[in-house]
Amino acid sequence: MEKQSRLLSSKLFQKYREVEVILNRTVLTWKEIERRSRKRSSNHSNTYETALSHAVQVCEIVSVHKTEEDRRDNKDTRRSQKQAKQLSQLCPHAFTVCYVRRTRQHQWRCSEVTFRSANQGLCEQWITVINEQLSLLTNRPKSLLVYINPYGGKRRGKRIYEQKVAPLFRRACISADVIVTEQANHARDHLKTEANLEKYDGVVCVGGDGMFSEIIHGLITRTQTDHQVDQNLSDAELVPCSLRIGIIPAGSTDCICFATVGTNDPVTSALHIIVGDSQPMDVCSVHHNQTFLRYSVSLLGYGFYGDILTDSERKRWLGPARYDLSGAKTFLNHNYYEGTVSFLPAEDDMGNPRDKLQCRSGCRVCQHKPLSNDEHSNMSKETEKSDKDGSSGWIEIRGKFIAINAASMSCACPRSPKGLSPSAHLADGTTDLILVRKCSRLDFLRHLLRHTNKADQFDHSFVEVHRVRKFRFQPRHYELLSLEDLSEPPKKASFRPICSGPTGCNYGSAYSSWNCDGEILPHAAIQVSVQCQLIRLFARGIEEQQQQFVFEDPWTL
Repeated sequence: MEKQSRLLSSKLFQKYREVEVILNRTVLTWKEIERRSRKRSSNHSNTYETALSHAVQVCEIVSVHKTEEDRRDNKDTRRSQKQAKQLSQLCPHAFTVCYVRRTRQHQWRCSEVTFRSANQGLCEQWITVINEQLSLLTNRPKSLLVYINPYGGKRRGKRIYEQKVAPLFRRACISADVIVTEQANHARDHLKTEANLEKYDGVVCVGGDGMFSEIIHGLITRTQTDHQVDQNLSDAELVPCSLRIGIIPAGSTDCICFATVGTNDPVTSALHIIVGDSQPMDVCSVHHNQTFLRYSVSLLGYGFYGDILTDSERKRWLGPARYDLSGAKTFLNHNYYEGTVSFLPAEDDMGNPRDKLQCRSGCRVCQHKPLSNDEHSNMSKETEKSDKDGSSGWIEIRGKFIAINAASMSCACPRSPKGLSPSAHLADGTTDLILVRKCSRLDFLRHLLRHTNKADQFDHSFVEVHRVRKFRFQPRHYELLSLEDLSEPPKKASFRPICSGPTGCNYGSAYSSWNCDGEILPHAAIQVSVQCQLIRLFARGIEEQQQQFVFEDPWTL
C-alpha cells in the first residue's frame, strides 16, 4: 500500500467516526480510528488506538457523487439520530462512493460508504479525483444495446431489468437502448441487419440460454458479413466479435451465466457489466456438407440429450417440467445408436478432461496463446499425412453409443454443480468430447448420478473422454443413403425415439438428433470446429474464495 504514490489522503468522518481515507491508482482505503485515553497516577494520559480498515479496488467502484442530504435510517435510536444531526452540522458536506461488495456463493452487491467533511472544496476534490480515475478505465461501457425476452423462463425478464438492472446502469451513467423482442429470432435478425453497432460498447440480453444463443448468432453473423467471411466454409477463419456480450439471467436454467460467473443472479451480472469485465469464450461452428448449421457455446449432444430435447418439444405446454418427464422417458427407452466419430485431439500442453484443473478467473490454460486456423489447418494436413503412415493424427472410433456429448464449458447449473465436464475450459480453443458406449441401464444411471456428486463421472469402462479441436460424426444410418438423400433434411418421423420396450437397449434403423444448445439440428452427420475466443462476455470467470477476499486486510499490502 505505502509503495504506491497517494493521490489523496484526508481525515474525514464516516458513521460518527473520524477515518483516514487514502486513494491511490488502484485502491481506495479508509481506516477507522477509535481513541481511548486514561490517566496515569502521574497525571499523564495514555492513548490506545484500535483500527478497522476497509479497501475497495478502484476498478470495482461503481460511481461517486455528492450527497445532497443526510439519509438516516428510521430505525436509528434517538441517540444516534442526535449524533448524526450534530455531525451534519459540524460537517455539512459529504460524498458517497458506490462499490462492489462480494457476498456468499459468488454473488455481488452494490454497497455505499459516505464520507463527511466541514470543507466543501475537499469533498469536491475527492469526487473529481475519483471520477478522473474511473475515466481512465477504458474497458467500461458507456452505451449498451439491450434485448429483453418477455416470454422466457417465468416471464420475469422485463420486470427484472426495470427493477434490478436499469437503476444500477443509471447510477453508473450508462445509457441503454432497450428492445423488447416480439417473436423468436427477433434479436438475431435485428443484429444481423438493422442495428447500428458502431454507437454501442456492448450488447446485453435479458433472458435465458436461448436468448443468448440468438444474440451470438446475430452478432457473429453480422461480424462475418462485414468482413466478407463465408460461414458455410467449415475451415474458414472467423473474425472475433468486437462487442462484448452481457447476460442478465432471466430464463429457466441460465447454464451459460452460471458457468461463467458462478451464479445466476441479475444484480451480479449487471455489476460485471458496469465494471467492464471481459471474458473470452470459444464457440463451436457446426456444419453439414459445407453448409453452416449453428453455433454452440455449451453442449452438443447426440443420443440421450438429443432424444430428450426432441421429445420435450412435443410437450412445451408443460413448461419446464417437460424436461423431467422427457428425461425419464428417454432413460427408460435406453436407446443406442451406431456411428463413427473422428476427432483431432488437442496438443498435450492443453491438459485433459480428467486433470481436475477447473477453469477459474485468470485461468492459465485460457491465457495460453491460441493457434490460428491456418496453423490448425497446417497441423491437420500434417497429421492426415502421418495418419497414412500409421502415426498419430485424426483418431477414428466406430461403435454403438448411448450418448455423444461435446462440452465447450463445464455446463454447470444448480442441478449439476460440477457440470458435464468439470475441467472444460472457456477459452482454450478445445471442446471435451464425451463418448458413452452401449451399456446396461443401471450402469448408465450410475454415470448420470455422478453429474450431481463429486465422484469422477468418467471413471467407467464404457465412458471415454477426449479434449479435441475438431470432430466429425457419421451415423451408420447415413452410410446406406445416397448423396441426394444426404442433402435432404430428415423426416419428422425419423426423430421419434425408439421405444420397443422398457428393458434392454433398443436399436433400429432410425437415428437420433443433435441437441445444439437447446435447439435441434436438422442433420445427424456433422463437422464441428472450435473457434478459439470468438466472442467475449462481460464476465471474469468464476472467482475462487481467496480471490474474492484478497483486500480484506489492505494495510498489509
